[in-house]
This record gives sequence, C-alpha cells and structure tokens, in this order.
Amino acid sequence: MATAPIEPPQRLVSSLSGDPESPVRQWLTALPTLVQQQLAAWELTLERVQAPGGRSSLLALVRQQDGTPAALKFPVPGRVSAHEGAALEIWDGWGAVRLLRSDDKSGALLLERLQGGVSLRSLPEAKALLEAAGTVRRLWVEPAAGHPFETLAGRTEQDVEGLRTAGALTRAAGPLVEQALELRRGLPAGSDEVLLHGAFRQGKVLAGARAPWLAVGPSPVVGERAYDLTALVLDRFEDLLAGSGAAAAARRRVAKLADSLEVDRDRLRDWTLYRAVDAGVREAAVGDRQRGELLLEFAAWL
Repeated sequence: MATAPIEPPQRLVSSLSGDPESPVRQWLTALPTLVQQQLAAWELTLERVQAPGGRSSLLALVRQQDGTPAALKFPVPGRVSAHEGAALEIWDGWGAVRLLRSDDKSGALLLERLQGGVSLRSLPEAKALLEAAGTVRRLWVEPAAGHPFETLAGRTEQDVEGLRTAGALTRAAGPLVEQALELRRGLPAGSDEVLLHGAFRQGKVLAGARAPWLAVGPSPVVGERAYDLTALVLDRFEDLLAGSGAAAAARRRVAKLADSLEVDRDRLRDWTLYRAVDAGVREAAVGDRQRGELLLEFAAWL
C-alpha cells in the first residue's frame, strides 16, 4: 500500500478549473484521500498515477495483493461517466476492458491492465478502422429490462440547448446549426435499442494481453448503432482535410463504415453531421476556433 503523496495529473486539474465550490472541484480536492482509502480497502500497491492522463478521470497503475497488475480508475462524477461500471459488467470483458471490482460510494473501478500507450491510433487508418469495427460490434448487446442507462433521445435532448447557445456565438454556422437541430428532432425516433459505448473512437481502443484490442472509457447510452460510429467517422478528420478530394473521402468513409457494420448510410451520415456541428460550435465557443471551423467544414461536406 502506498504512503507517498498522490497528485492528480495537471491535465485533469486544468480541465476541471472553475468554481472552487462546485461539487466537481470539491471531488478533485478530495481525490488524493479517496485514492489512498481505496488502495487500503482493496489491498492494492500503487505503482504510479498515469500522466499526463485524461481530462475525465484519474488512472493509477496498481498491483493486487497477489502481484497481478491492474488499473484503478476514478471517473469525474457526472452524467458522462454515469454507469460506466454497469456497462463494463454487462460486457464482462467481451470487446471491452474487464471490470474486476467497483465501489459505488467512491466511484472507483478496478480494471484489468491494458497497454495504455498503444491504441488503434498507432495503426494505419485502414487497419485501425477494420479493428475498430470488429471491436465495437461486440459491444452492441440488448440491455436488460429496467437497465440504468440513459437513452439516446434523452442524452441529445440535454445537448440541444447547449448547441443553440454555442451556435449563437458562431453566427456563420447558423444554417448548419439549424440543420443539425432539425436532424436531432427526427433521428432518435424509431431507432433500434442496443447498449452503445457512447464515446467510441480509435483512442478508446487499447492493446491488451487477453485480446488484441479492447475498448475503454465508455459513456454508455441506449440507442441505435449508427450513433456509436460517428466519432469513428470524425477520427483523424484533419488528415482528410490535408489531402486532395477531401469531401469525397469523407463520404467514402461514411459509406465504408456503414456497409462494414450493416448500418444505414443515411442515418450514419446524419448522426455524424449532427455531432460534427455540435462539436464544432462548442470548440469555437470555448476558444479553439480553428478546430471548430474545421469540424464545421467537415459537416458541410456530408
């Protein structure tokens, strides 16, 4: 068990900067103590806190009592991380990292150790998309009756007001914002209902020992398969922008992913347009105007 001071990575601290009295900031202040308490409760030995780490969780590399390596994760409390453990429990290592233990009070998750530095982004694009398709297909299972997960209709409804507000700050995007809002009104209706990863992209699929590639970091939601592929369409979109025939290449990517996973091309295109506009206006509103404008350009191609 560790006795050395535990410091949350700077990337996590910076991403949560804001009102010091907010619940998330209070959680961040208490995090070193929470980690120490969980190490003691589960008889874990701390190797190191992973840095630079992510913006939505603290991940510590640990050893279990028998010496087996594992990863101890503390997701930032909130809607995005809600029910991550429940989804991992359902998948039980099939296509996703295996959940070893969880603690409802602290939100801690003890996970099998994967190769955090090796994701699908390390592969050439064509190979990465092939492996991503094979991985995400395994995650699409029917949720049991009475499941705890939010629905796609509910999740996107919560995002609508934010899209309107951010869109008002990016006036040139007005027509695209209106198109995205119109798509959002109709898309969730009549779609199939399976458990989705919710944040699936190449960087969320890591190399493992038990299986070549396993998904991590779900933001689980129940809805249609096409939604889960949108971030894959947007992955490495800057590379497409740099090449010739970028608009045609973007449309080919939609078609290729849709066909490989038997998803309707039009619905994948529409969901991707919605999410690209949503991400684009939000990026522009918070200061990364260049990336925001590139996302909006990508959406316009679709």
